[in-house]
Amino acid sequence: MLVVWSVAVRRPVAAAAASPCVTATAGCTEWVTLGGGPARSMIYRTYSLAARNDGIRRALVMVHGTNRNADHYFSTATSAAFLAGALDDTVVIAPRFTACNDKLEPNEVGWSCNGDSWRSGGMAATTPMLSSFDFMDEIVRSLAKTSIFPNLKGIVVTGHSAGGQFVTRYEMSNRVHDSVGVPMTYVVANPSSYAWPSPTRALPVDDGAPDNAKGAWNTDKPHTKFSYGPFDASACANYDRWPLGFQNRTGGYTAKMSDDQLKKQLVSRPTAYLLGQVDTLPLGGFDSSCPAMAQGATRRARGEAFVKYVNEQLGATHAIQIVPECGHNDRCIFTTDAVLPVIFPK
Repeated sequence: MLVVWSVAVRRPVAAAAASPCVTATAGCTEWVTLGGGPARSMIYRTYSLAARNDGIRRALVMVHGTNRNADHYFSTATSAAFLAGALDDTVVIAPRFTACNDKLEPNEVGWSCNGDSWRSGGMAATTPMLSSFDFMDEIVRSLAKTSIFPNLKGIVVTGHSAGGQFVTRYEMSNRVHDSVGVPMTYVVANPSSYAWPSPTRALPVDDGAPDNAKGAWNTDKPHTKFSYGPFDASACANYDRWPLGFQNRTGGYTAKMSDDQLKKQLVSRPTAYLLGQVDTLPLGGFDSSCPAMAQGATRRARGEAFVKYVNEQLGATHAIQIVPECGHNDRCIFTTDAVLPVIFPK
């Protein structure tokens, strides 16, 4: 049984410069109260969210993949922080999104295993008024408290694989970006699918052709020869439903948002995409469902096509980086020299 300690009352204490907690053990965990309590969810963190720390300049929140192994992703994030020389002035956080087959602690929030709803802002199975995006909102609000981190200059929210799916959808959906008073950026790594902002999809020609997409591993330059057009819905009627499109957003965090609002937020918020050069094989929980395959034959092709569309058709200025020699591996992606400045900006 996982044993964690909780912060019953969050009172600022003396601004002591504590050493970072970097082991993925119970000693580096903390409970985050949701919805005013008693509901709560757990995070790993290098510094307490309840103790004032004047030395923190930035925050990195890294979301785990489909295995919900927050301990592993905390180790990845702290390793990256060490390589970047950022452990002392960065609070690193790895939230844990529990699901139906996890053993829950008292009052711990859990999400359904049906479609892994946590990765798209789904409502909790244990506490239906709370969504997975509410959990991240609360983390962000805690980080933005000037009584705790008075010198915080920015928050980076990142995730890999299913965590990348979470981040790309949270980026366009969240309600705290413009209100917390701290700049937020989003780094999306190797997701298996995206929420497309229109019924259009990349056509299976040129770089979008399946054989070309599968052979794309031989270069670390982004592919750009994508053409877009209507998708034949008769072959896949639900291809444009949330969370792979904007349709049928009912009963969740995004239900009351208009398509135009989601598009505006998608385009305007600072975002970077990290795609593994050799993430071209159907490994690591690859989504081969009909709606996902409508976005491309590989994770890399799906990401390249999505970013090109959002930038050129909607006017975004999102960055894309093909990470050399990396496949579907979070440690390879996040500890690469060229990626460190992206997740630990100066």
